Amino acid sequence: MTSTRPIRVIQWATGGVGAEMVTTILDHRHDIELVGARVYSEAKNGVDIGTIVGRKPTGVNATTDTAEILALDADLVLYAPSFTDLDDVCALLESGKNVATPSFLFHPRRIPEAERLRLQAACEKGGSTIHGSGLNPGNLSGVLPLAISGMSRTIDQLTLQERADWTLWESTEITFDGMWFGRPTEDVTPTANDYLGFLTKLFVEQTWFLSDTLNADIDDVAVSLEAVPSTKEFKMFGHVVEAGTTAGQRWNFRGHRNGETLIEFETLWTIGGEYPDHWPKPLDGWTLTIEGDPSMRTHFFPLASFSREASIEEHVKAGLITVALQVVNAIPAVCAAPPGFATMADLPLIRSYTGFGNASQL
Repeated sequence: MTSTRPIRVIQWATGGVGAEMVTTILDHRHDIELVGARVYSEAKNGVDIGTIVGRKPTGVNATTDTAEILALDADLVLYAPSFTDLDDVCALLESGKNVATPSFLFHPRRIPEAERLRLQAACEKGGSTIHGSGLNPGNLSGVLPLAISGMSRTIDQLTLQERADWTLWESTEITFDGMWFGRPTEDVTPTANDYLGFLTKLFVEQTWFLSDTLNADIDDVAVSLEAVPSTKEFKMFGHVVEAGTTAGQRWNFRGHRNGETLIEFETLWTIGGEYPDHWPKPLDGWTLTIEGDPSMRTHFFPLASFSREASIEEHVKAGLITVALQVVNAIPAVCAAPPGFATMADLPLIRSYTGFGNASQL
């Protein structure tokens, strides 16, 4: 790849996050050329990717056929499905395509050995690189703590709390089929289904990521989940959530050393606008607290705007953009990285490519 031609990219999945990746490339990234798109629904099969995201036709049609994607000449695949498939990812890497994903692989060192060796072998065969970075787990539980830690002399404890109500999030496949909101509370456990087990694994790996990069040397990661019932019946995107079924989930991932919690991720997720009285009450969004020398706290909350009127839909979309752009902005760095795993700790600082948009080269 030379610097005189655009980076050729394939979009894998065009849901909420994938669509924001595509629109960013079409609207702002003249250094990137979309050459293909993998979709999952027959309704999108054969449709121009520009049309799928509400833009002008690009001449590139989406496909449900993985073989067609593997046959394309591309530098990188933006891999953004709700549910990952290791066979697909290895096939992409073996075909010589780099992969950047918000879906998984935030700390390859701590994934099961068999999976790590498969991915490593695929990278070696294709001379390719894979990078994972989402929001949480991802950038807010990886890059942000590392950046803030640069102002620390010593760290005693690191905590990230996330508080979010999912009521307006349209990805109901994840909310109901994956997270099991609306199910009996006793059914919802960290390993109750494949998605919950996968989510648990990601946060456990992220806890180890901070331990390994910040010298915590933890002994273990403990996982707890409290599911709380809805006090009323309500509808959400056509789904009926019955009173008494799961409307809140409090997850805690605690990394211990000698029985003391050094690293903790806490997520406080609800639907229906209810919030249990006995739960902690951080601000909506993400609050990162470092106790140490010195102690520091920062809060992150994405909105469409803090200065103008915006719709609820715009505000919800802002969250999707934050997930998508951390990965899209990393594309050149991933392509320039040596073959193998490129973690959030390995890549240089990822910043906005467009920024204010005033540079002549844009």
